[in-house]
Amino acid sequence: MSGIAAPDDAPVSAAVSDASSPAGEGVRHAVVLDGISKSFPVRRTWGEMVRHPTLKPRAPVLQNINLAVAEGEFFGLLGPNGAGKTTLFKMLATLVLPDAGTATVGGYDVVSESQKVRSVLAPVIADERSLYWRLTAHDNLELFAKLQGMHGSAVHTRVQEVLDVVGLSDTAEKIVAAFSSGMKQRLLIARALVAQPRVLLLDEPTRSLDPISARGFRAFLREEISGRQGCTVLLATHSADEVLELCTRVAVLDHGRLLATGTTTSLARDLGEERYALFTRDANHPALATLVQRGVVGALAMRGSEDGWERVDMELAGGMEHASQVVETLVEQGVVIARFERVPLPLADLIDRIVRRGAEGACNG
Repeated sequence: MSGIAAPDDAPVSAAVSDASSPAGEGVRHAVVLDGISKSFPVRRTWGEMVRHPTLKPRAPVLQNINLAVAEGEFFGLLGPNGAGKTTLFKMLATLVLPDAGTATVGGYDVVSESQKVRSVLAPVIADERSLYWRLTAHDNLELFAKLQGMHGSAVHTRVQEVLDVVGLSDTAEKIVAAFSSGMKQRLLIARALVAQPRVLLLDEPTRSLDPISARGFRAFLREEISGRQGCTVLLATHSADEVLELCTRVAVLDHGRLLATGTTTSLARDLGEERYALFTRDANHPALATLVQRGVVGALAMRGSEDGWERVDMELAGGMEHASQVVETLVEQGVVIARFERVPLPLADLIDRIVRRGAEGACNG
């Protein structure tokens, strides 16, 4: 099947350049958020309403979000529960209106051109019960295609196309109740693809899958949906595997604030928390202690041995250039080195440190 075609009346996307955009001139963006804010009324008790009848407190959910996602990008939204990810998705899907700022999808404004936004964007609800379990996969997709306004032979043609894309052609006449969780997830993707969207919103798509099924589903998203179909994908997730295997860039949200945007590697480097593992037979060599004393590397941590080679973890600032200088210095001092490699900061630690840094910045501000 060929890549997803854009609607005939799709506007030309504007080239946007800001700190939250991927690098490069002339980058075309599928999603652009400019100063987006949203708050909701705070639920109050009867006593509070009687004592203060005129007060109408509101809780901010999104606060001045500026973000741009390139066409064809696989973009991750990270953050603790309550960070604002779901509200942001609902806003892009035109289900929630912003209080301030503007948001465009495919060049269309989510407020003034909501119908056109819905023609280029599809949310994938990770709830299997949104499918009709007593119908076959083919009947589920046929029903949705007709709800999208398709008629006649175009319905059968499009349904067969998306079944081929998600690898369910052989089970098209099987009732959904007999599907595995992985097959149901694929059918949810197929349903979203019926309308030929250019942007997909995925909310923790592998949370109900076992590790093997989740790995296969991630490969399907990477190779077919992002690769061959060319969809722009926004992914809300807590899974380190999804981030590392799928996302080009990520954004970290907390309490409605956008704290950081970039690759996980660049974010870890910005935190000054790049860690390296050294495999050596000379873990107690004085040259290592000297580097620590001079502040060239952070505190050393012994992590056991492997085939007689001891692993020593250390923190380094300055990126690969500095790391190469450290290796050169150790070799000159006679340290025997088998391997020297960067150790990725665990996703949970990365998010936690970004959130703590954001909280400290808010307090200082």
